[in-house]
Amino acid sequence: MQDHASTLVAADDVTGTNVYGPDGSKVGSIDRVMIDKLSGKVAYAIMTFGGILGIGGSERPVPWGTLTYDTGLGGFRTNITKEQLSDAPSTSERWTSDREWEERTHLTYGLPPYWI
Repeated sequence: MQDHASTLVAADDVTGTNVYGPDGSKVGSIDRVMIDKLSGKVAYAIMTFGGILGIGGSERPVPWGTLTYDTGLGGFRTNITKEQLSDAPSTSERWTSDREWEERTHLTYGLPPYWI
């Protein structure tokens, strides 16, 4: 059997991982991931941003496809800016069952919906 570097990671190990923007500055961090129950695919990373020392920040779900892991940074890279996060659709109480909200969110980040 040939050994290879594992690309698997536990969901709880993703929590707290920093996310860096196009200019290399920290945009935010991942609070949790949302997994589609039917396909098993990771659909969203819930990112926290803003605030001071983790207090008073905001959170937005971003499509998982907007993130790429960078081993050199030990975090994720994205083309999303802090301004895009601020302007993205915010969540409502039942956002996880609102396809219209999900479609707007994917459109905001220029990605096709994960369920297609």
